Amino acid sequence: MDLSNLKPAEGSVNNNSKRVGRGQGSGKGGTATRGHKGAKSRSGYSRKLGFEGGQMPLQRRVPKFGFTNINRKEYQGINLDTLQQMVDDKKIIDTVDLDTIIALRLAGKNELVKILGRGELKAKLTVTAHKFTASAKAAIEAAGGEAVTL
Repeated sequence: MDLSNLKPAEGSVNNNSKRVGRGQGSGKGGTATRGHKGAKSRSGYSRKLGFEGGQMPLQRRVPKFGFTNINRKEYQGINLDTLQQMVDDKKIIDTVDLDTIIALRLAGKNELVKILGRGELKAKLTVTAHKFTASAKAAIEAAGGEAVTL
């Protein structure tokens, strides 16, 4: 090993980069490989998302459809199997009201709550909510509980 055979580590030196825009003598001066005129030749150019060179963009060619009902009520659904799980974890004893649901983070304080019928309920519960599906109400009453609509 001597000074005549020292080499930098493999991949550490990259010497094939063009020094663009460094004067006419470099051969890459003038327009600096950007061509003449047009948006891409200017500094500060950044392509807008979805821009198609002035052609009508796809998101404007495709028609809008449907409508949004401004009077729609959105409910946070809670299934019976979730309630049964809470009973098994001893987080619920015999009553489930909005305060309990909010405390257990099953719904937010401003949300409307609907009890849904997925799963099986074995515990006798008094459930208070804004809405119940028919199957959920039947399952709660079959278990000896009570479904109270707000």
